[in-house]
Amino acid sequence: MTTDVVAKLALKYSNPGPRYTSYPTIPSWSEDGVTQEQWKEAMVKGFNESNETSGISMYIHIPFCENYCYFCGCNAHRTTDHSFEKPYVDALIKEWQMYLDVFPGKLNVKELHIGGGTPTFLSPENIIRLVETLFKDVNKMDDYIFSFETNPRSTTREHLEALYSVGFRRMSFGIQDFDATVQEEINRPQSFELVKEKIDMAREIGFNSINFDLVYGLPKQTLATVTDTIQKVMELRPDRLAFYGYGHNPHLYEGQRRFKEEDLPVGDVKQELYDKGRAMLESIGYHEIGMDHFAIEGDALYEAMKNSTLHRNFMGYTENTTQMMIALGASSISDTWYAFAQNERTDARYVEEVNKGRFPIMRGHLLSDEDLVLRRHILNLMCRLETSWEDPKLYTDELDIARFRLEDMENDGIVELGEKSVKVTEIGVPFLRNVCMAFDAHLWRSDSLSKAYNVSRDIQKEYIERARQAKLQQTS
Repeated sequence: MTTDVVAKLALKYSNPGPRYTSYPTIPSWSEDGVTQEQWKEAMVKGFNESNETSGISMYIHIPFCENYCYFCGCNAHRTTDHSFEKPYVDALIKEWQMYLDVFPGKLNVKELHIGGGTPTFLSPENIIRLVETLFKDVNKMDDYIFSFETNPRSTTREHLEALYSVGFRRMSFGIQDFDATVQEEINRPQSFELVKEKIDMAREIGFNSINFDLVYGLPKQTLATVTDTIQKVMELRPDRLAFYGYGHNPHLYEGQRRFKEEDLPVGDVKQELYDKGRAMLESIGYHEIGMDHFAIEGDALYEAMKNSTLHRNFMGYTENTTQMMIALGASSISDTWYAFAQNERTDARYVEEVNKGRFPIMRGHLLSDEDLVLRRHILNLMCRLETSWEDPKLYTDELDIARFRLEDMENDGIVELGEKSVKVTEIGVPFLRNVCMAFDAHLWRSDSLSKAYNVSRDIQKEYIERARQAKLQQTS
């Protein structure tokens, strides 16, 4: 397929879409939420199904940041006051004990990721206290993975040594872009030399897996700046990386209101940045993993893709297929497979609720039978680029409608449709979220979501009618 045709497809399917780290996505969650008792029941059900086989995943959110990155859409508390550390760590430990009190047995942990905010806002002493206390009465599985996000500017050797001493071997650097002009625009100044110094330090201590987060579509980015950034990535050679598109939502995030619209690469220009970065990464031995992720051969994420064991959860892609994830801290989201629960967004409200002895749930969702089926298909597509509903247990009526939504993509060579299956082609990988949107029943049924994602409600009626007629023909 020619470059011109690919460019036309990119323009045709340029409408925004969810990243599908969960299904249903957060905007689709039920207004009824999840009660304390429903959440406990869902936890026990998830524990009984997964603890002995796959184990569980853990996520801990540290919301504090000393500096304000203008592009950031994460939940963060900007402060230089480290007196927040102790009460917050105390609350994390209390919340974890609440979970341990509910689980009907000893927990087996497969992976732990600490994100933020800036996890290394915590002192090395508080990091050690937190991890050692959390795992005092918990089993770490033999092949467990501990990872954390880090800001090169605030991470010291003492931090790295403390993290290594309690089992961390993987770390993720928030790079975004190496260009000084772009860094100035987003208020994230960090030199290549500083990043290299911290990576060399980490590898010397013994960390054996390095991840980079890169972002395209930032203000003042050009093909030249992206090229320069990827060339510097080539020199540092991380084991894996994420190459995300910047999401411009100034109505939600104050920092993004500082950007001038004319400085933001959009449309074809933004797509060119991704295409250039992707081509350069592939030319130096990085393989695309699902959506927006890349890894070198030998990395566990690459091996999981090859072995069809890749998994996706609120932390993104992972090689660990764990059905259940418990998340601690402000705004973090837990997943029992049958229910989601998100904690209070501010650290003050979070600490207050935990100290009352309550799970600090701000909102949640109990998955319906249809949700569970569609979730499986979206997960299959995101991780394996194909799915099938030959098995009656994996069928729901919505799939008949979804198949008609995919016909245009089939004509464009993005997917291959079987009678009860769909496979994403090599050309279709960049449009993976568009494919998954065809299976998102909540999106198509919601006036607000269909408007947000440029989905036609009129064509939805047509798909429903065509599916109804097809079913009548099958039964006549």
